[in-house]
Amino acid sequence: MRQAGRYLPEYRAVRSRAKDFLELCYTPELAAEVTMQPIKRFRFDGAILFADILLIPHALGSDLWFEDGHGPRLSPIKCEQDIRALRDPEEIHETLRPVYETVGIVAKELASESALIGFAGAPWTVATYMIAGKGVPNQKPALRFMEEQPSAFETLIKLLEEATINYLLGQIKAGAEVIKIFDSWAGSLPDKDFNRVAIQPAGRIIRALKMQHPEVPVIAFPRGAGKRYVEFARLTEANCIALDDSIKPEWAAAQIQQERCLQGNLAPQHLVT
Repeated sequence: MRQAGRYLPEYRAVRSRAKDFLELCYTPELAAEVTMQPIKRFRFDGAILFADILLIPHALGSDLWFEDGHGPRLSPIKCEQDIRALRDPEEIHETLRPVYETVGIVAKELASESALIGFAGAPWTVATYMIAGKGVPNQKPALRFMEEQPSAFETLIKLLEEATINYLLGQIKAGAEVIKIFDSWAGSLPDKDFNRVAIQPAGRIIRALKMQHPEVPVIAFPRGAGKRYVEFARLTEANCIALDDSIKPEWAAAQIQQERCLQGNLAPQHLVT
């Protein structure tokens, strides 16, 4: 699932009108245009909000910038004091208001045949970036932080959980019809931590959304979960489980699809071969 066709010439033209990626995310007219570009070109049945999972830490007060060719950079979290210095999760809406405006613009422009999908990163995945200060291939900084500073880690996950609920409720209020929660680095968690760090926060987020908006479907994507997909699907109450390409579809059909719909499972290399 991709928010935009970043290879498209029309995307590159819009991207050149913003000084950087963050400005593109926070300029509703441009972000809405980018969200709509794949729909206009391909008439897909779902439009995915153009934003970034790291807008939540930015709204909480973390420094965030994007370096061309290197991706996102943040002021790293080193101790509990750094977490305490972040904003209250109730105070994120002013920073994120442009995102809600983008949702509103797209909701009005989309044809009824296409659903508007909002999204956020799961607390663990967002935390890995906040702790390391950037994306890393193995999540070792976050795993080490979790082991060495368990109280601070728990504080950070709870903070991100509350902020994610507020953010997604804001998207739904603005017009998002489906929500997707990306836990891109769920697969890096040891088995002993998977329930506490991946399943439980996702479950609490989903239940909070369902309490206010039971009609809004939620897709959850714990990438790399392997056999743990079964427990994740059973305990989170997600309407749909997104799968990575390491899962055999026959296994997923037998183990998960009896209770949940499935999405994904396409090997990315098929798109370039």
